[in-house]
Amino acid sequence: MKFIVSSSYLLKQLQVLNGVINSNNTLPILDNFLFELDNTNLKVSASDLETTMSATLEIDSESKGSVAVPAKLLLETLKTFPEQPLTFTVEDNNTIEISSNSGKYALAYADGNEFPKAVTLEDPSVTLVPAEVLATAVSKTIFAAGNDDLRPVMSGVFFQFSPQGLTFVATDAHKLVKYARTDVVASQVADFIMPKKPLNILKGILGSSDAEVKIEYNDSNATFSFDNYVLTCRLIDGKYPNYEAVIPKENPNKLLIDRTQFFSSVRRVAIFSNKTTHQIRLKIAGTELNISAEDIDYSNKAEERLTCDYQGDDMQIGFNSRFLTEMLTNLQSDEIMLEMSLPNRAGILTPVDGLDEGETVTMLVMPVMLNS
Repeated sequence: MKFIVSSSYLLKQLQVLNGVINSNNTLPILDNFLFELDNTNLKVSASDLETTMSATLEIDSESKGSVAVPAKLLLETLKTFPEQPLTFTVEDNNTIEISSNSGKYALAYADGNEFPKAVTLEDPSVTLVPAEVLATAVSKTIFAAGNDDLRPVMSGVFFQFSPQGLTFVATDAHKLVKYARTDVVASQVADFIMPKKPLNILKGILGSSDAEVKIEYNDSNATFSFDNYVLTCRLIDGKYPNYEAVIPKENPNKLLIDRTQFFSSVRRVAIFSNKTTHQIRLKIAGTELNISAEDIDYSNKAEERLTCDYQGDDMQIGFNSRFLTEMLTNLQSDEIMLEMSLPNRAGILTPVDGLDEGETVTMLVMPVMLNS
């Protein structure tokens, strides 16, 4: 088995696939990339048993076969080469030889048949989503997903597909993000919970693609295919909490403010907040918003005043500044709306501008109790 491939082209594909490989695998074979050669097509795969991803490369060859090549060693070698053609030859002594312009390198390989096979989905449902839409949906929601092993359903992003549109939701019980599109629809109603790891890998490569992503799914697995990539992963098992019940419907107090100005103030004032609670206080009266924080243990305190457009009763509400800054970072609009009802009910952040038609983003942040 022998093939010739461009060094930078191969490196670029392998760096994407490397995101799948865990640093400590239970099965040694999972520390490898699987190379499957079929004449001019080279399919390279990586797996951690939960997630398997493959990329198909067009190369120069006339042979067939499969070998598993040590991922770390190969990547480290490829990173050092300038752009040039490399020749890979599988030798009889269980090594694969790489020939470059300047030398030869031999790596021990494992039998390709030992590598776990990717799951094939029987009779799956299919939905097509533009790559750009999926990339936005993932990056807008994934930061709000939880990390609690005791509540695995909340550690992923909830995909809801219907003929009316697509909805993506993530929450960790302190904050919640709901991203919806009515301009992209599915043929039938379906929902599933995607784990974070495969979504982070997808997020990294979807942004630069203008393809349509073909999403196939059944009760236990989902497959994403676009460009030359195919990613298959096991879904998180369980029932997602009823997030609609958490979003307060009646919010008479509405604050309209410039996002950048508000974001800068919150970040500055938060430096002076208590290091365990990260609590900041918003005090709103008339057209004035007062943002303050205090760390009594160290006698640190800060206070800023901003002018805003506010309709509603005068109120004071406390938030965790870390959650607030995460959300403000993820909103790209010039102006934002913060809707509130009572100091002990969640606040809702929405962008006022900068959205595509049919796109809505709702971010919900739970308040913290204010020490009077």
